[in-house]
Amino acid sequence: MRKMIVVAVREYQAAVRTKAFVISMIAMPILMCGVLIAQTILEDKRDISDRHVAIVDHTGELFDAIVEASNERNEQDIKDQGIYETKNGKRKQVMPRFVIERIAPTADDPERVKLNLSNRVRDGELFAFVIIEPDVITPKDGDSRQSIDYHSNSPTSDDFQRWVGFPINNRIKELRFAKAGLDQEVVKKATKWMSIANLGLVSVDKEGNITKATETNELANIFIPMGMMMLMFMIINIGATPLVHSVLEEKMQRIAEVLLGSIPPFQLMMGKLIGMVGVSLTLAVIYLFGAYFAIRHAGFEEYFPSHLVIWFVTFLALAVLMFGSVFVAIGAAVSDMKESQSALMPVMIVVAMPLFCWIFVVREPTAPLSVILSLIPPATPMLMTIRQAVPPGVPLWQPVVGIVLVLLTTIVCVFAAGRIFRVGILMQGKGANFAQMLRWVIRG
Repeated sequence: MRKMIVVAVREYQAAVRTKAFVISMIAMPILMCGVLIAQTILEDKRDISDRHVAIVDHTGELFDAIVEASNERNEQDIKDQGIYETKNGKRKQVMPRFVIERIAPTADDPERVKLNLSNRVRDGELFAFVIIEPDVITPKDGDSRQSIDYHSNSPTSDDFQRWVGFPINNRIKELRFAKAGLDQEVVKKATKWMSIANLGLVSVDKEGNITKATETNELANIFIPMGMMMLMFMIINIGATPLVHSVLEEKMQRIAEVLLGSIPPFQLMMGKLIGMVGVSLTLAVIYLFGAYFAIRHAGFEEYFPSHLVIWFVTFLALAVLMFGSVFVAIGAAVSDMKESQSALMPVMIVVAMPLFCWIFVVREPTAPLSVILSLIPPATPMLMTIRQAVPPGVPLWQPVVGIVLVLLTTIVCVFAAGRIFRVGILMQGKGANFAQMLRWVIRG
């Protein structure tokens, strides 16, 4: 036992005292949140040059509304809405201006007109052009054909296409109401859209007073569970995956032969696992404290799931033990880095499986399928944690059963890994495949 603790302490210190540990600890959250960070950085680098768009309005009644809406947008909506101003006190432009050009309808071949405008787009004179057919205001019954066509050579830049639909449809509604003899204000009142407030449940406080229901933050209910799941996945990768390379390095350099002269194989393996659990818990404490202070600084501390910290740490420790034992077995069974990468792929797919179904579990945390998925041991640590983070939570028996199942699976994995480790750690040359490792587990 003492020797196992010595190995665990040595593995822990060897991991946390390296520059690689510090770099990984800082870089991993940046990589996981890279999309948001990149969007924030690149938001200020958008192309804000004018977008020249030609409009062919065969109705003769929509062009002016488009120009009026475009002028209003160019005056109000394209400037930075934040607190920052340029040196002259004006808001900084962050979106391109829309410059609208009228193309008068002619008796020419419509396809020839489109070709000429397309050539202007290719030459860079126009960004896009829109063709509004004459039947757009009073469409024929049963005609499902599109009466408004947007042509562009930049299909991924759809700012104008999404924007222009609003002024066109608003003007079309006004013209249709006028033609039908309906008062627009009466119609607006009659068709006013009523929003539905998303509230929690009414409860009773300790004094017996009824407390009003508070509005639910839908984004928090999605991103908080997602953040906890990604944090667990990230820590498993940082804490458990290096076990493969650690064992393989000791095996290739014949260090394992010296170690096994003074400590039994199972104790050596368990010492490594316990050390990596300590590394993972260290990362968890750092990240959880960092997340708490960041959320508190932003004024959203009510959404920090402090009641789940113990469950999170428990499931994380079991997950590292479970997957770490498999990684140790792989490191002992293979003979070089190439073989280890091939053997790791199926295991990493199992580790990442909760990422494929987490959104369903978050949206339907009490559904039978969510319960079943969260009780499958390899997926239990992540899925059970996010189910607990989503109101109304889960019954106590479910996380308890999940812990028991994960613990039993961990014991089986550690037992199997111990047998593989004992045989494979001293083998040199060609590494073992999964069939051979299974035989080692069965036969000892």
